[in-house]
Amino acid sequence: MTKVILCSASPRRRELLQTLFPHFEVLKTESEEHFRYLRPHLCVMDLALQKQQGVSAEGDTVVISSDTLVYYRGQYYGKPYTTEKAREMLRALSGNTHSVYTGVAVRKGDDIIVFYDKAYVRFKKLSEGDIEAYLKAYSPLDKAGAYGVQDGVTVEKYFGSFSCIMGLPVEKLRAVLQEMGVKDVQ
Repeated sequence: MTKVILCSASPRRRELLQTLFPHFEVLKTESEEHFRYLRPHLCVMDLALQKQQGVSAEGDTVVISSDTLVYYRGQYYGKPYTTEKAREMLRALSGNTHSVYTGVAVRKGDDIIVFYDKAYVRFKKLSEGDIEAYLKAYSPLDKAGAYGVQDGVTVEKYFGSFSCIMGLPVEKLRAVLQEMGVKDVQ
């Protein structure tokens, strides 16, 4: 059985990875996010790689890391860290369509594949009351863009992979793992 390490504390990524592997280790790596690129797809792939620094992938061990950013009008919307910042993000995204980029790094021994997926999200028009209710009922501080597509509250419609928007594009990840020769992918 392949040993799999997920470099993420995100409960959503754990949930998504369980669709591919019933058993894996979670290792939250402490890496400060350094935005070294202006283009969103390069940025998320680089951030995913940064999360793997210092993690060993010996033998058949597979190390997976991921990073997600919301991109709207030339600005990145990562995790808000404060309720006020979350409020600002939800106001900005309200009634608009934005892009969601998720970068993934997969390492097995000396082989590494880094890729990204992109989806579009159309937000519902949110009133100030809607925003305040969302801030109280959900956990916006640990999500890029201060929302979760799985909450079913803020998103009017989306185009692309639901799992990409959640933080781990399982369709593309499955194909990459099979390309790398990982046999026990579900």
